[in-house]
Amino acid sequence: MDSRKFVIKQTLLILAGQAVCVAAMLGIFALLGKFDQKALLGGIFGGLIATLNFFFMAIAATIASDKAVNQDVKGGEATVRISYIARMVVMAVVLFALVKSGLCNVFALVLPLVFTRPVLTLIEFFRKGDDNA
Repeated sequence: MDSRKFVIKQTLLILAGQAVCVAAMLGIFALLGKFDQKALLGGIFGGLIATLNFFFMAIAATIASDKAVNQDVKGGEATVRISYIARMVVMAVVLFALVKSGLCNVFALVLPLVFTRPVLTLIEFFRKGDDNA
């Protein structure tokens, strides 16, 4: 499978998993009596930030692997390192701005960042054995 198609497919799966996890999280907020517009916006923004973080990480990993194939391992390592630093700085600034604006519940905003790993684990668990990617 083409690496760009694989990245897009994985990102869409992450987005779907984030949607399910955010919906469950908002259901728990509702059960606890803490569901409001701030929780809803926090869940939406948090899920989008986590999905975009995964997308840009996957793009950087694809670029790095292409560089490694072309015998530029140090360039690939630098790409991953710079991508990581840039993504963390941008996420910190955006999360800080959203929290300080008062638009979002802090927990609802930050929890979706944790959902990516379990979603990826489930995706890999249910992956068909005949996928070559």
